[in-house]
Amino acid sequence: MKKRIIIPVVIVVLLLFIDIAAGNYLVTFAIARKDGVNSKVAPEAITKTDEELIIEENVEEMSAELEEWLTTVDVTETNITSDDGLNLVADYFNVNANSHKYAIIVHGYTGQRIHMRAYGMYYAKQDYNILMPDLRSHGESDGDYIGMGWLDKADIVKWIDTLIEKDPEAEIVLHGVSMGGATVLMTSGEDLPDNVKAIVDDCGYTSVWDIFADEVAYLFHIPTFPILNTASIISSIRAGYNFTDASAIEQVKNTNVPIFFSHGSLDNFVHTDMVYELYNACPTDKEIYVVEGAGHGQAMYLDPETYFGKVFAFIGNYVD
Repeated sequence: MKKRIIIPVVIVVLLLFIDIAAGNYLVTFAIARKDGVNSKVAPEAITKTDEELIIEENVEEMSAELEEWLTTVDVTETNITSDDGLNLVADYFNVNANSHKYAIIVHGYTGQRIHMRAYGMYYAKQDYNILMPDLRSHGESDGDYIGMGWLDKADIVKWIDTLIEKDPEAEIVLHGVSMGGATVLMTSGEDLPDNVKAIVDDCGYTSVWDIFADEVAYLFHIPTFPILNTASIISSIRAGYNFTDASAIEQVKNTNVPIFFSHGSLDNFVHTDMVYELYNACPTDKEIYVVEGAGHGQAMYLDPETYFGKVFAFIGNYVD
């Protein structure tokens, strides 16, 4: 009789131990600070050869233009302290001291601020001063855990405040790509000052739960339950947030800021369906631009002139 009771109990305890160990591993794998870009998380791009060649040519031309632009602009490093005591670092590009236009440009998962300089160059052409932060746990900023946009939204609000302190007439645009896109969308639902005029989301995800559910299926070929549920609880303990609360789409529902949504039609990492969900949830002025043939993070590089033409036409409705 005792054996009949003990064996099932042992099995349950063993399964619980495996679940907790797997959940803890997933948190470490996904959001513990990384050294360099974590390219293992993304599936192989399905972009066609013709589009890849166009992207390569555009990147080459853009790199040469960027190198020249960087010799002409004044760049200074600046710092803030997050609400939880982290030192956060950004580059400030003083394009025009007389301009009241500012862009905060936000990088993606395991990226750094330097990866966003090409985006900044296009904003500089439109007379924007530019702030490019290293998000927490990225680049030169402090932090042990990646915020996936949820912790970062409070940091972006502090960066916004620094620009307004510098220039009370500041007209601010937030532009983020991938996790940076999710970050600016999560920021959109905060109590933002009127100085924030528009937001540009490029291939951001609907929620941390949704993107990790895709990753669990792609990388580990296992169902989300119960491991992702357990990982979410462990993340709350280790990193200070759970995956279900960290929702860009719920934040977007509460925004008062106009949003431009962009995505690649062949994005098989942050699936293209997500941009339609986000767009439909947005209650403010909005526009959507899905770039045919572009994969994840490739929308701008496939056709930069059209991409930024649409971006600036949209935000020009709200920035003088």
